[in-house]
Amino acid sequence: MTTTTPRTTDARTTAPPGTPSATRPRASTSRRLRVPAAFLLGAVLLLGAAPLALTDSRLNLLAKYLCYAIVAVGVSLAWGRGGLLVLGQGVFFGLGGYAMAMHLKLADAATAGEKLPDFMLLYGTSDALPWWWQPFADPVFALAMTVLLPMTVAALLGFLVFRRRVKGAYFAILSQALAAALSIWLVGQQATTGGTNGLTGIQGFFGYDLADPVNQRMVYLVIAAALLLLMAAARQLFVSRYGELLVAVRDSEERVRFLGYDPANVKLVAYVVAAGMAGLAGALFVPAVGIISPALIGIVPSIGFVIGAAVGGRASLVGAVLGAVAVAWAQSTLSDAFPAAWTYLQGLLFVLMVGFLPGGLASLGALRRTRRRVAPSSAEGPASATSVVPTASTRETA
Repeated sequence: MTTTTPRTTDARTTAPPGTPSATRPRASTSRRLRVPAAFLLGAVLLLGAAPLALTDSRLNLLAKYLCYAIVAVGVSLAWGRGGLLVLGQGVFFGLGGYAMAMHLKLADAATAGEKLPDFMLLYGTSDALPWWWQPFADPVFALAMTVLLPMTVAALLGFLVFRRRVKGAYFAILSQALAAALSIWLVGQQATTGGTNGLTGIQGFFGYDLADPVNQRMVYLVIAAALLLLMAAARQLFVSRYGELLVAVRDSEERVRFLGYDPANVKLVAYVVAAGMAGLAGALFVPAVGIISPALIGIVPSIGFVIGAAVGGRASLVGAVLGAVAVAWAQSTLSDAFPAAWTYLQGLLFVLMVGFLPGGLASLGALRRTRRRVAPSSAEGPASATSVVPTASTRETA
């Protein structure tokens, strides 16, 4: 008597196309291609479509908004992933901007045959260039300082703050106080920093005349390329092991400490990297706008950087960038029509987003998908429960 053994079939080969096991490879592949496709689309829009479709004036405005978007990338890293409410990014934005403006003012003075910038000739008390201005005549030193100087200040401040386990509202207040202190100091240095007016009338950018529209478009392309590269770098940090550790520190700092990691170092890295991005944004802002002043780096601009990321979605890079551009555009248009009410509207927008939509506009799609999943399960809950009972009883009596 021969016995036949039943053939076992693999569920993966017999599963119909509509089952999750059959669609899982396609879903993973589509997710893998989603990020490069979005990056390519952004490159086409920023580097190709925008210069062709926009006029020179509107392209200059977009370049200004993209500088704010670079700051938002750092805010998304520090606040969205690390939970650090950075309300003092204007400090690092200003340090990078002044470092770049100092070199450009010295270059303009040398082109005009002067030893001192124009504002020093008007307000200065001596005929000698201040000692701390002299190294910025070197373009390599100036370019390095646009990033290294903000990162150094952030490293010193973060080391003192995070080692003492200062966090939450106290950290936000300290960062905001730093922005106010820097703005007040710059206003008081009329002879060396331009005071309230700041450094204005910048005419050249490493040998290129900024009055030429062709060179202005070149500046825009540099800013757009820098934004795309920083978004790609931040994306890699998000999905890396450090990004997961940063989220763990945000959610449960004590557990991370018990696992052998130092949360202070983890937060310090995010804070320093965000400061470097803000400094680079300030440096690129100077040739795009032609000015840097204390009004652009005080408390109000620092809060504006955070509001832009909050509106778009601080946990999403694309959301933070789009939110920063949208808020900057609204500020340019609505502040002219409602100059007295815009500041209050900006603060109200921040409160509403943090209180009622913490994930920003980028989280609306996830909320809709969650509601769609919850609604069918709640509707089918009683029916599925009654169908399970006979099946269980059948198995018990078989």
